[in-house]
Amino acid sequence: MFDLHLPLQPSPRPMGLVSNGATVAPDPSLPIALTRMHRTPAALMSGTAAPVVVERFATLADAMQGAFELAEDNGPDAAPQFLAVLDCDQRLVLAGAASYGAVAWCHPVANALEARAVVTEAVQLRAQAGRAIDWHEPELAQRLRHRADLLDARLVDPLWRAFAARALQIAA
Repeated sequence: MFDLHLPLQPSPRPMGLVSNGATVAPDPSLPIALTRMHRTPAALMSGTAAPVVVERFATLADAMQGAFELAEDNGPDAAPQFLAVLDCDQRLVLAGAASYGAVAWCHPVANALEARAVVTEAVQLRAQAGRAIDWHEPELAQRLRHRADLLDARLVDPLWRAFAARALQIAA
């Protein structure tokens, strides 16, 4: 679903949030997963570029806080990391880009009509990115794909749309 082509910097942090210097393994019984995209060239070519679970949480608020803590660990020169919050059934709850000390969450679509418009625009941006590659403009293609990915990040599962929108209002 996310065709993000941002160069991800290797993270000095082990998988899972760190507490007092010890690695905490994700608890599979918790319903909310904070994930990041696994975008190595080998993963992209093999089709295994699925999100990697960073940590699991009991609530969306805890996951949003975990994303902020993850963003704080990024250095000022590190590339943004695309994060997604998924529920126990792998439905998209919320997504955004984490950079040094901040997370820019994408506001979810409000209804099916807006979702169709977002999908249409994302498809058009990816088509433009393909043409940019043909014109030997890889930087433009990357920016267009990134914009399309940010639009895709708005495609929160209908079950979670109102809840995620309210969570963003409260967090603001």
